[in-house]
Amino acid sequence: MQTELEERTQRFAVQVVKTVAGFPKNSEGQIIGKQLLRSGTSIGANYREANRAESRNDFIHKVGVAEKEAAETIYWLEICRDTKLGTEKQISDLLNEANQLLAILITIGRKTKNK
Repeated sequence: MQTELEERTQRFAVQVVKTVAGFPKNSEGQIIGKQLLRSGTSIGANYREANRAESRNDFIHKVGVAEKEAAETIYWLEICRDTKLGTEKQISDLLNEANQLLAILITIGRKTKNK
């Protein structure tokens, strides 16, 4: 059974894929798009893996990886925004969600470490 955050990160990944599909087929669109695809789809994959961790330390580590991927995704989305890749609304919506996901992952990591 998927958790609410697993579903949310999967929806985010789908939106990243759809957004990148609309990027121009030039080198900038392809290179930045590939980077955004990798990090944006990796958030949910790593969080799902964390929920199947073998230990508390394994969980903390995998949530930390998801957190790093979220931060990287924000970076690539900022590049997209500043270079006008994707529509302004697509990128703005993704940036908003990526920032929320990062905040949630940071909170989960901190709470788990402090237990």
